[in-house]
Amino acid sequence: MLDIKFIREHEDEVRQNCLNRQARVDFAKLLELDKAKHALMLEIQTLREERNKKSKTKPTDEEIAKMKEVGDSIQTKEGEMKAIDDVMWPLLLAVPNMTHPDVKISDDENDNQVLEQFGQPTRFNFEPLDHVQLAENLDLLDLERGAKVAGTKFYYLKNELALLELALVNYAMDIIVKRGYIPLITPDLAKTDIVERMGFNPRGEATQVYQIQDSDLSLIGTAEITLGGYHADEALNAEDLPLRYVAMSHCFRTEAGSYSKFSKGLYRVHQFTKVEMFIYCSPEDSEKLHEEILEIEKDIWQGLDLPFRVIDHSSADLGNPSYRTFDLEVWLPGKPAQDDSLGDWAEVTSCSNCTDYQARGLNTKIKNADGTRNLAHTLNGTGIATSRALIAILENYQEANGTVKVPKVLQKYLNFKIIK
Repeated sequence: MLDIKFIREHEDEVRQNCLNRQARVDFAKLLELDKAKHALMLEIQTLREERNKKSKTKPTDEEIAKMKEVGDSIQTKEGEMKAIDDVMWPLLLAVPNMTHPDVKISDDENDNQVLEQFGQPTRFNFEPLDHVQLAENLDLLDLERGAKVAGTKFYYLKNELALLELALVNYAMDIIVKRGYIPLITPDLAKTDIVERMGFNPRGEATQVYQIQDSDLSLIGTAEITLGGYHADEALNAEDLPLRYVAMSHCFRTEAGSYSKFSKGLYRVHQFTKVEMFIYCSPEDSEKLHEEILEIEKDIWQGLDLPFRVIDHSSADLGNPSYRTFDLEVWLPGKPAQDDSLGDWAEVTSCSNCTDYQARGLNTKIKNADGTRNLAHTLNGTGIATSRALIAILENYQEANGTVKVPKVLQKYLNFKIIK
C-alpha cells in the first residue's frame, strides 16, 4: 500500500494516478479518516505525556484517581483509533501503487506496447489442431472426469502430458537456480491477512481468491503471496540483499468475471502449477533487478524455441501493487483472434516491480549498517506456468500425422522425444 503521508502530501498526483489506472478510491472518506486519526494520535500523545510526568512524582490520592481517568481515556481513544484503522484499511488497499514514468497512459487494458518479438508465428502446411483436439487424440488430457470430480475448469493430465509438466518445472528451476535463486516449495494456502497485505483482494464478487470456509486461510493464486509473506514483519540485513527466491506451488483462481473470455481446455483453469521468482532488494536496485527477471523469462522461452513477444503493460492493465509490469506472450495457433481467425498471442509470464508497496503492507524493512531502517522493494516474475506452456508446446510442435515433438531442452528430463 501507499504511505498515507505520501497520499496526504501528493493528493493531486495520487488522484490522477488512480484515474490513469481506473482505480475507484473514496479519497474524501480516506482523508477525513486520516485527519480524525491524526487528531486522536495527538490527544493520546498529550495524555501519555501527562501520565508520564505524574509517574515521576509521588501522587496524592486525588492525582491517582485522575491518572486512572487519564488511563481510561487513553484506552478509549485507542479503541476509537483502532475502529478508524479498520475502516481505513480497505480504502488504503484500493489505492494502487504509483506508476513508472515510461508506462503508457491508456484507458484500454489491451493497449500495451510491444517491446520486442522473438520468432515468427508458427505456420503449417496442413490443417493444425488445437490443444484440446491433440490431447484427446493422444490420450493426454481428461476434462470430463476433471469436471466430474472437481467441477468445470479442472482436469487430469495423463501419460506424456503429466510427465511433460514435471519436465517443464525441472527445466525452469534448473535455469533459475543457476542464477543464484534459492529454491523453495511453499504452502498452497496463506492467511487471508497475508493475502491482503500483499495487495490482493480476497473478498468481493470480482475476487480471484478462494477462501477456506470457517478459517482465516485462502488458497494462493500464485507463490508470489507465500514468498512475500516469507519475510513479513522482519528486518533484512542490507548486506544480505538482494534476496532471490524461486518457488514451485499449485495456484488456484476463481476466474470470476472471465465468462466472456477465451477459456477452452487448459487456457483458463481453476488450478495449475507454477514456478515463481521473487526478490527482496534495496530501492536503488529494483529497476535493474526487474530487467534481470525479464531476461530469465526470455531465456526460458527462447530455450523452448517458441515464438513470443515482450509486452509493457499500459496504466489500465497494471495490478494494484505494480509500479511496472512486463509480460511475455507466446503464439498459440489454436487460439481465436479478434477477427475469428485462428492464431493469436497469449500471456504466459508476468514480471512486476512493486517498489515498496507490498513491503509497507507486510512491514518488511531493511536494516542498514548505520542502524537506520527503510522499506524493502519487492519484485516477482513467472518462471513457468505449466498449463499455458503445455498448450504452446502441443499446438506449435504438432506434426501433420498428429504427433507432437518435444522441445529439445526438455528431452533430457524425459524418456521420449515425440508424443504419439
